Amino acid sequence: MSDRAGRAKPRSAEVAGSLLGHQTWRVDRATRRWSVRRSLTPERLLVLSFAGLILLATVGFRVLPGLYVGEPLSWLDSLFTATSAVCVTGLIVVDTATHFTVFGQAYILLLIQLGGLGIITLTTAVILALGRHLSLHHEAVTATTAEVAPEVDFRRLVRSVVQFTLAFEAVGAVVLFAVWLPRFDPGPAAWHALFQTVSAFCNAGFSTFSDSLAGFRASPLALGPIMALIVLGGLGFIALEDVHVWWSRRRQGNRVRLSLHSRLVLTVTALLLVGGWIGFATLEWRNTLAGMPSWQRLMNALFMSVTARTAGFNTVDHALAADSTNFVTILLMSIGGSPGSAAGGLKTTTLAAIGLLAIARLRGGAVVNAWGRTIPEDTIQRAIGLFAIGFTVVTGAILLYAVTQLQPRTGTSSLGFLHYMFEAVSAFNTVGLSMGATGALDGFGKALTILLMYLGRVGPLAIAAALSIQSPAGGKGFRYGYEDVIIG
Repeated sequence: MSDRAGRAKPRSAEVAGSLLGHQTWRVDRATRRWSVRRSLTPERLLVLSFAGLILLATVGFRVLPGLYVGEPLSWLDSLFTATSAVCVTGLIVVDTATHFTVFGQAYILLLIQLGGLGIITLTTAVILALGRHLSLHHEAVTATTAEVAPEVDFRRLVRSVVQFTLAFEAVGAVVLFAVWLPRFDPGPAAWHALFQTVSAFCNAGFSTFSDSLAGFRASPLALGPIMALIVLGGLGFIALEDVHVWWSRRRQGNRVRLSLHSRLVLTVTALLLVGGWIGFATLEWRNTLAGMPSWQRLMNALFMSVTARTAGFNTVDHALAADSTNFVTILLMSIGGSPGSAAGGLKTTTLAAIGLLAIARLRGGAVVNAWGRTIPEDTIQRAIGLFAIGFTVVTGAILLYAVTQLQPRTGTSSLGFLHYMFEAVSAFNTVGLSMGATGALDGFGKALTILLMYLGRVGPLAIAAALSIQSPAGGKGFRYGYEDVIIG
């Protein structure tokens, strides 16, 4: 019996050790999972979400049947088209209208819609639609909304993202269908209307017409709704929701004010639209707009101003426009739309912050003020950092284009430096306009354009935050001694 007891004791110790080891393994696994969740910041989730969708879309272009009228796209061209669609850019290596079937165009339209809404926003909206509560991790994605627009409930905001999108796109599609019904059969009219509407609201610039919208340059009923969709899609969902709340409460007799964010978005957008309109009308009146009646010239000049800020549609050939006109287009493309929108670019609020900073410094002010409010110093620093990063990326890309793509001029058919500068700015700011350089890119040029479109969509600061290494806790608050330098 003692032998049995002696044998049982090691067996019990073995079982206990096994249980302890299993429990330790479970604790280690839970710790690793928690560590992964903590390291998956909203910025990194944004970067990985778009990268994942682009890769899936690229595979889809290669394996899905019935997408093409002719030969399928190569892997590189598939990646280029997938990136352009998901990043709502609009640069194309093949004609969307003739190279793809209706099913292929529908596939591109799906990618545009997903990219326009944003993977994180769409996921959050689905969670709320199912009646589930947001986790703290999901709340971090939209936490900044409460700081810039205190009247906006972020839970309602993520619902409004989908509601605003579907409502505006439905109205736009119906209007364009009515406009184009006399010109096309009901089926094609409905498809053209739906595709152009989604592409316009998402600021994508893809079109089911080979000449984009040049065939409708004399149709205000067609260009008007598209311009409205582009502007609304570029204002940003935060500003749209803030205006909606402001209007609703004003109608109820409540005294409320628009947030500073929304005021800056609306003001800068209006100034850019009017300024670009005047500039394009002046510069192109006797060039690409020549031969039109005066009202058509004014309408197309306004369309050029609207679409240059990341939409990508065109009614005139920018390769035939004056260099001064294309330089103005480059400036507008660089500014882009507003935060929280499908548009790319530096953003209207970033431009406003830097401009207000310059005015404050010229007046000798220590802080940046607007409409009786002071913009925090951290926000000003982020605006300057975003400008510096964007300028650096675009400048480096222009240099790479010039070194690898620009060939010595052999006649009027050769592309010049401005063509590739235009291409780099258009790609990084997800605009989609081109002076003809896209079709002339070699493999390296296409890869560079893909990288620019991706970086421009997810944002330079998101990339920097996603790749940053967390500083140790002991390093918080540490700094070296101050020492000034001379500026200017």
